[in-house]
Amino acid sequence: MHHSRLCSFIIDCRTDDLAEAARFWSAALGRPLKEVVGSQDGLYVGLSMHDDEPMVEVQKVDHPSRVHLDIESDDIEAEVRRLEALGAKRVAAIRTWVVMEAPTGQRFCVIRPQRNGKLGPHANTWE
Repeated sequence: MHHSRLCSFIIDCRTDDLAEAARFWSAALGRPLKEVVGSQDGLYVGLSMHDDEPMVEVQKVDHPSRVHLDIESDDIEAEVRRLEALGAKRVAAIRTWVVMEAPTGQRFCVIRPQRNGKLGPHANTWE
């Protein structure tokens, strides 16, 4: 048995100025910027979201700009297998997460729990 839930929306920006992109999204969504603890190589800037909202991060990327979502799980491999059974494809394993592609082409990631290592009371339970 494992658990998963929608965790975050990642705004992928092909840009040379991540700070400017983050300021735009901060103003557009009405949420202040925050420092992302452990940000990898200055590639992410988070927005301060309420505890009951999905997390939002602005990410510097080399591919075309888009938005992708993250699904957090207490068993990444079990969640990836569950999603593959639904028709998703495994694209890549990167550090501690797995990039997936839905049958309709959208990319998303399966990641470990983000908020204090806990999924919270609204996580789905899967056999």
